[in-house]
Amino acid sequence: MADVKWVKITTDIFENRKIKHLRRLPDGDRLALIWVMLLTVAGRSNMDGELYLTEGLPYTADMLADELGFEAETIDFALKTMAQLHMVEGKKGIFRIVGWEEHQSVEGMEKIKEQTRKRVAKCREKKAAVETRNATCNATCNATVTQCNAIEEEEEKEKENHSFFRSQKTEEEKYVEKKVLESGFEGKEADSYRIQLRENLKLKYLGGELGQNMVFISDEQFEDLCQRLSLDEIEKYFHIVAECEREGKRYKKKSHYQAILDMATHDRLLL
Repeated sequence: MADVKWVKITTDIFENRKIKHLRRLPDGDRLALIWVMLLTVAGRSNMDGELYLTEGLPYTADMLADELGFEAETIDFALKTMAQLHMVEGKKGIFRIVGWEEHQSVEGMEKIKEQTRKRVAKCREKKAAVETRNATCNATCNATVTQCNAIEEEEEKEKENHSFFRSQKTEEEKYVEKKVLESGFEGKEADSYRIQLRENLKLKYLGGELGQNMVFISDEQFEDLCQRLSLDEIEKYFHIVAECEREGKRYKKKSHYQAILDMATHDRLLL
């Protein structure tokens, strides 16, 4: 069952004759709500409109009542009414949304399946490449073994250098995610807000009060610093670099980016 996060609901859904009929019935607004909820269950199941809790386990009426938070009698009435209106059908104990292709694009589903297939194939290729490399290392003699060890040592050294600067989750990440959570935004709105927060931070450090228009670092270098250092560290070293520039002290043979990294390295080794 693929992870699908959407179904199609038209803007004139409440002009539909069947929906109007449902809403005229006793407790009709609940019936209309149950219909929309059933669409989301079918979308999550991704089984051509059939309602499944997990693969191989279709929903019963009682399970739907528990899942959707309604009394069993209400769900029974809703399903029978929708069956009469040819909105839902039940065959061999499996409930299915009639005309499911109207609510989820078959072409879109095929695209998702193809993307999943490609991801799986890519993972298998990577795994096969690793196994081939390991087999080659094991099959050859001392020279090759030495070369493999050298590669592994180099990779381990790279990991150590990276972990030195990633000993904790960056405060920029924690700050941005905290603000996004507090905003209550979701989906695309959350993504846009996250981008805006990062841009605001960038302006604050590179061109605002901290950088004092004296710290010259590219966007790429700033992103790299945010991955390596905490916001407190970046603020501290930006102040130092800015003050040095203000006093006419230059960093010979060093960029501001490298100077900040050197200071961070020195300070962390003293801890």
